[in-house]
Amino acid sequence: MDGGMSWVEGANEPAGDFPLANLPMGVVAGEGRGVRIGIRIGAFIVDCRALAESGMLARLDRTISDSLCGSSLNQFMALGRTAWQAARGEFMRLLSAECSELSDHPLRKSIMLPEWGMSVQVPCEIGDYTDFYASIHHATNVGSMFRPDNPLLPNWKHIPIGYHGRSSSIVATGTPIVRPRGQTVAQDEGPPAFGPTKLLDYEMEVGALIGTGNRIGQSVPVDQALDRVFGLVLLNDWSARDVQKWEYQPLGPFVAKNFASTLSGWVVSIDALKPYRVPLPPRLSTDPQPLPYLQGMDDTLFDVNLEVLVSSAAMRAAAMPATRISIGNYRDMYWSIAQLIAHHTSGGCNLRTGDLLASGTVSGPTEESRGCLLERTWRGTKPIRLGDGTERKFLHDGDEVMMRAWCERPGLPRIGFGECRGVIMPTTS
Repeated sequence: MDGGMSWVEGANEPAGDFPLANLPMGVVAGEGRGVRIGIRIGAFIVDCRALAESGMLARLDRTISDSLCGSSLNQFMALGRTAWQAARGEFMRLLSAECSELSDHPLRKSIMLPEWGMSVQVPCEIGDYTDFYASIHHATNVGSMFRPDNPLLPNWKHIPIGYHGRSSSIVATGTPIVRPRGQTVAQDEGPPAFGPTKLLDYEMEVGALIGTGNRIGQSVPVDQALDRVFGLVLLNDWSARDVQKWEYQPLGPFVAKNFASTLSGWVVSIDALKPYRVPLPPRLSTDPQPLPYLQGMDDTLFDVNLEVLVSSAAMRAAAMPATRISIGNYRDMYWSIAQLIAHHTSGGCNLRTGDLLASGTVSGPTEESRGCLLERTWRGTKPIRLGDGTERKFLHDGDEVMMRAWCERPGLPRIGFGECRGVIMPTTS
């Protein structure tokens, strides 16, 4: 049924992001309904609470239908993969062109909400957020800028490197981003000054939302890790590069990263992405093999196109299209999602429902596939020209960053992630 047709307007468009084969879930507000769980298809959002209250989810176990009536996805996510698949199958049946149960229902208009009338929220309550550094191209590029003779540290090809981020400042797509302040230095040894960051950057990342966690003291094998992932989202890990340079030694990023991270609203399931699974890139003959706990029989990445666009305030005022800054692909990563989970839990750390694990900046082998301005402008030495003729080394106040992602292959339905966007606002006192 994954490639089938739907009766929903916009669901069968070849270039659309939300066909019947996708059905990403999220949390929305609007239409005087408060905050609801929704399913995106075509130009509409299915109000899950209204769908459950109509009685059309009677085929599902009551625990599943009840979990869809809340204002967060956490309760549903905690039910596990069997429940996710059962619900997905029922959603696909009701939205299929072959089924008239919902399309002819007298309450259809109160269940099927036009997407333009709703605002997308953070899809779940996020308890913990870990950001990794899993792209070899990104790590090599950044290392080359600061350590040209030794870009990758000795441990990088042995373990997935990561740090614990700040979950309280994760915001929904569309939320304005206030330019942060921090300590910066003109010379490497200081002394520092305090003020607004001058080198504000974005980072194009892919995030994995944990559905079912593990007990403390228990590790998760690579081959079981994806079964615990509810789905994937886009993440813009905003970064103050000048603040980061001064503070990151010896313990890593802190104020340079904790002011905001933007999350896309629609969670694309692992089942929707299954046709786009691809093998991990082959390692070089000189590369170390992963230790046994990081090896799996069927470990994969996903063939997901990742695009970043930037528009100035003047461009938007003149109705000019945003300028594409980069186009990359998630399949270029060195470490997989499953390996990130296996390593995260290898010492007995317990992941929990709603935890977010991010890939780190996704960059590829070409200049146009670099996933942040630090790389794209090579530390500001190669400015990017926007559509209005202005140049960018790093982001200006008023700039809007928009990220998009999609899977596309001949003979398969296009699977889109929607947008992850934010506008830079001036520093506040």
